[in-house]
Amino acid sequence: MANTDRRNPLLPWIIGLIIIVISDIYVGYLFYATQCQAPAVAQFLVIIVVPAVYLVLMYLTLKSQP
Repeated sequence: MANTDRRNPLLPWIIGLIIIVISDIYVGYLFYATQCQAPAVAQFLVIIVVPAVYLVLMYLTLKSQP
């Protein structure tokens, strides 16, 4: 029999977290560097709320798998 190593079930979440952090830094830089005229609420939603909701839902999905 072949020995199989069990991989970390949260590996996709960690990879997604890294991608979201990098993209948030880039978008935040663009907001700052281009003096974006979008309201502060919209910027807050784009940089904080949407990624946070996505990460929480992805975490809950991955933790519920056997």
